[in-house]
Amino acid sequence: MSASVIEPWLQPTLAHALQARVAATPSLPAYREFAGKDQPWKQYSWQEAGAAVTGFRGAMQHSGVRHGDRVGIWLPNSVNAMCVDQAALQIGAISVPVHTTDNPASIAYIFDNAEVSLLVLSSLSQWERLRATSYAMDALHTVVVVDLQDQVAPVPGQPRVVPLVQWLQAGASLAMGAAPALPAAQDVAAIVYTSGTTGKPKGVMLTHANVVADVGAFVERLQPNAQDRFLSFLPLSHTFERTVGYYLAVACGACTSYARSAALLMQDMQTEKPTMLVCVPRIYERAHAKVLEKVQAGGEAERTAFEAAVQWGWANFCARQGITDVHKHDASLINAPKPAAHAAIAQQIASLFGGSIRMAITGGAAIAHSTAKVFLALDVPLLQGYGMTETSPVISVVTLQSNDPSTVGEPLPCVEVRIGAQRELQVHGPIVMKGYWKRPQESAAALTEDGWLRTVDQAELVKGRIRLMGRLKEIIVTSTGEKLSPADLELSLLADPLIEQIMVLGDHRPYVSAIAVLNAENWELLAAANGWNASNPDTLRQPVVVQTILQRLHALSTDFPSYAQPRALLLTTEPWSVENQLLTPTMKVKRKQILERYSVQVDGMYGSRRSV
Repeated sequence: MSASVIEPWLQPTLAHALQARVAATPSLPAYREFAGKDQPWKQYSWQEAGAAVTGFRGAMQHSGVRHGDRVGIWLPNSVNAMCVDQAALQIGAISVPVHTTDNPASIAYIFDNAEVSLLVLSSLSQWERLRATSYAMDALHTVVVVDLQDQVAPVPGQPRVVPLVQWLQAGASLAMGAAPALPAAQDVAAIVYTSGTTGKPKGVMLTHANVVADVGAFVERLQPNAQDRFLSFLPLSHTFERTVGYYLAVACGACTSYARSAALLMQDMQTEKPTMLVCVPRIYERAHAKVLEKVQAGGEAERTAFEAAVQWGWANFCARQGITDVHKHDASLINAPKPAAHAAIAQQIASLFGGSIRMAITGGAAIAHSTAKVFLALDVPLLQGYGMTETSPVISVVTLQSNDPSTVGEPLPCVEVRIGAQRELQVHGPIVMKGYWKRPQESAAALTEDGWLRTVDQAELVKGRIRLMGRLKEIIVTSTGEKLSPADLELSLLADPLIEQIMVLGDHRPYVSAIAVLNAENWELLAAANGWNASNPDTLRQPVVVQTILQRLHALSTDFPSYAQPRALLLTTEPWSVENQLLTPTMKVKRKQILERYSVQVDGMYGSRRSV
């Protein structure tokens, strides 16, 4: 790129950034997606991607979308989803993305609340499900359906429904004409709705300036480049994926492959070989659980070799990073000869992710220390970041050279942080949202009197790094007065391959307990080994079963105070999901709803305690 050309991540808006990227590296690969069975993945250059966006922009203009209008996006991660978003940005319209797995009522609420005028979705059945809800979506005038082949007869009083191909054809002449004026930096780029763990989702208004500032600071911190390869897996409606897995790739010119599905993620890693991986902790924790299962299934020699490799790798990682506190490691192993098995085991772990990862970024929630320790000890470059939708979202991230996994790193260069009352972390800087859509009172309440954003996360600053300590809103206070944050304890308990999901409880109760969803496959193995009937739900209530699993959880919680260790346990094999409304679309546990679902069982559990 010529020295006279402004780098894409230094452009005033996301719309300018894409245009600068296309101009800077038109022939480099930009996007890849699965084209079908027995076919090679389809690849788009930046020039081709730019041309596709222009086509979508012309179609939007033809549909009457103007500056400031809201455009709903209900699509899986794909080139089409990227084109809809970028076309809206080029016009100065506002994207309103939703999670594909969310329930129709929640999605209809979002589109109704945001007053979207145009909606792009995958199938006609999606539109039928939205129409069946109680939300009118009065502002909606056009529905574009990707998979639809034939025109749908218009219905009086209803939005017109048009196939994607015909929609694009109708706007071809406008796409060939002069482009509209690009948006300004302070214009809203997207309204991203929070997960809604305690009520209706809130629409976070993020401006172009918000996101551009976050992307630019991230580029400065981690230095991604045009040779990097991203694998897009988290939904594009998730702010973490939007900024770090999408706009960041535009800024640095990296190629993004769209993963086919969660079930095929590990296969896609083998074919696409990403160098930059952006995932939530659960993906890494599942990989860790599979590694442990394999090790446990091996012989004594294999287990001993694995443990020796981890202990040596961890001690030397801590030494390289200058970590002397918090994390226990055997100092006698520092600079000792590397165990013979370390390189082979590290290669096996790396191959799970395609073998080319140079940065494995985790965010969206805290990651279990046991998982981070194994990966870092075995040379997986795991980097923890921290943020929230309201901050575009990244507030901080560790680096390869400064990676203390007990922290989430130093604040990004453009971000200021401070510790307020009750140890609350507060944030100030250009990444902080414009506010909540149509909620002025809540927008004001999110800020302190002097304009700092309240994160509602407790933290401390250690050598300039942020160490999280729990959520103000999720503190459990037992009836004996003991206090604990459930998040860290839950992360530790999830290290057991038997535990698929878990929620710790005990607020206003005499002691801490937990509700655990068992991994179906591992539960069957444990039951078979002990002669239990895994297919009978009553087995999960047998004292010997509960006692056995409690003992396993107790072993994982020995670093916590005795009052924080679960003393009672409710077991189930029914997964918590978005569909049964026990998880948010971003996979966060809905604590209130789970407590309501199991209220009778929880009362019974405390009435007849099963303890270790």
